[in-house]
Amino acid sequence: MKKTLGERIAEKRKAKGLKQDELAEMLGVSAQAVSKWENDVSCPDIMTLPLLAEKLGCTVDELLTGKEEQKDAVLVPEGERKDFERLVLRIIVNGSDGERVRVNLPLPLIKVFIESGISVGSMGGEKLNGLNIDWNAIVCMIEQGVVGKLVEVDDGGDHVEIVVE
Repeated sequence: MKKTLGERIAEKRKAKGLKQDELAEMLGVSAQAVSKWENDVSCPDIMTLPLLAEKLGCTVDELLTGKEEQKDAVLVPEGERKDFERLVLRIIVNGSDGERVRVNLPLPLIKVFIESGISVGSMGGEKLNGLNIDWNAIVCMIEQGVVGKLVEVDDGGDHVEIVVE
């Protein structure tokens, strides 16, 4: 049976070792408000959701839907794989200088870039381009059924992730 929003909040709060009043203080709300959320009497204000998710160590989407974000790369068995044509490569760059780059590219487009000699890394800015990622190897892994977070690099304060969904 699918958990309610309140059940997910309570579960994640307890997993963090927090009491209701401690979470409430972090969010600037009353302990009664947290109790009402967890008992599905009311819901958090939409403006509170991002901070709530951050404090609980999850995404807003995970809180609302219960679907956890895939964090690590996994090999999907052949019969369960999504069609390659429908997969998306997500490039996330958080620069130490505050630069934020988000690029979502359909995998067929990545193959076109590689075949025509266009640098896929240039889509993520100079920080990503400087990592010298073997995009052919990335595509080969994906074709073999590997999805999830394929690359995570912390380089001089910059953080780069490459995820396939």
